[in-house]
Amino acid sequence: MPRPLRVAIVGAGPAGIYAADALLKSAVAATEPGVSIDLFERMPAPFGLIRYGVAPDHPRIKGIVKALNQVLDKPQVRLFGNVDYPGDINLDDLRAFYDAVIFSTGATADRALDIPGIDLDGSYGAADFVSWYDGHPDVPRTWPLEAEKVAVLGVGNVALDVARILAKTADELLPTEIPPNVHEGLKANKALEVHVFGRRGPAQAKFSPMELRELDHSPNIEVIVDPEDIDYDEGSITARRSEKQTDMVAKTLENWAIRDVGDRQHKLFLHFFESPTEILGEDGKVVGLRTERTALDGTGNVKGTGEFKDWDLGAVYRAVGYLSDKLPKLPWDVDSGTVPDKGGRVIQETGEHLQSTYVTGWIRRGPVGLIGHTKGDANETVASLLDDHGNGRLHTPAEPAPESVDAFLAERNVRYTTWEGWYRLDAAEKALGEPQGRERVKLVEREEMLDASGA
Repeated sequence: MPRPLRVAIVGAGPAGIYAADALLKSAVAATEPGVSIDLFERMPAPFGLIRYGVAPDHPRIKGIVKALNQVLDKPQVRLFGNVDYPGDINLDDLRAFYDAVIFSTGATADRALDIPGIDLDGSYGAADFVSWYDGHPDVPRTWPLEAEKVAVLGVGNVALDVARILAKTADELLPTEIPPNVHEGLKANKALEVHVFGRRGPAQAKFSPMELRELDHSPNIEVIVDPEDIDYDEGSITARRSEKQTDMVAKTLENWAIRDVGDRQHKLFLHFFESPTEILGEDGKVVGLRTERTALDGTGNVKGTGEFKDWDLGAVYRAVGYLSDKLPKLPWDVDSGTVPDKGGRVIQETGEHLQSTYVTGWIRRGPVGLIGHTKGDANETVASLLDDHGNGRLHTPAEPAPESVDAFLAERNVRYTTWEGWYRLDAAEKALGEPQGRERVKLVEREEMLDASGA
């Protein structure tokens, strides 16, 4: 008797849900017996980066959840939350139940920065800080916020998020979904100055124009740019002419550089042409940052000038990129932190496709681009999967019945959540926020999330 095409997706963030959506919109899904999709997520709640990577004061971006909801609402899709790969279910297990497996596990760790002093007390990875203020259940409930002067290394949107959260007041963030432990931690924040450092110039900054402008919307943050940091070479001018967003960012920075400095209580400095060379320490703790002044070389790149400066700072956050965790039983590119692929097909060292195995999103191409950019990845990966399906290249699972998965997890005593459970958790968080006039208050403890979900 014909059965649906069975696909497992490991990772229920935007990339994984976009892959499910592409499968649901395919010709195979429109023809009986269609497709059957199970998403496996190690967190008790879905949505990945949107829930645990987007800053709480960006509800506009979190609105993407509404579109993702429509995909997970489809009867052909099931969610298994709080299921860890490979701890609870591994690749061999998945092969027993599914015709194909798509990995969309994203990137959650900090990329290394190899400079002296990086391991000092007071030197932090941005990803860890983001996980704390976003209420991730697997990180400590407290965060040391004792430094009055703080550095953020990097000129991307994550660096802006970290700088903005450090510079805002706790009460300014209270209307958001931050949990009580984060609000209490931010109330103790002593930061009065936040310094963001980039080794290149304004035309090379990776900020989104809207994210950059939002810095100036806070009544408590004075954004300061040194006029001497406004510099362009031929490569920079070409970049501005060819990319509208680059030009918008540069214009915003130019306007800030020529205005008078106001009297808002927290100062946020955006420094360009300063390359971090060493984190300075005393008694094992951060006391400063050393940078080398750089200069444009004509191409938009920079070279060192040999001129160094020491900055008096009590903490340093590196926001120089995310890195994916290595996935067992899959090939791995150490340099890029990705799974090698061709068109989304996982490629082994032999150059052959690892049968029925695919990747999409940041685990495939690295942590670049905005959330919506993973949609194109998903479409390409699913097209490859369906091509293999149409040409008989997928393997045949031993136990394709959906109930086999439920039985397997029950036998392993895995306490998992479901899509229906997410609606219960969602309602519980909104109920916590309602007495305070807030949209929601995020639950942090894993057990509380499982209980609220009816796991």
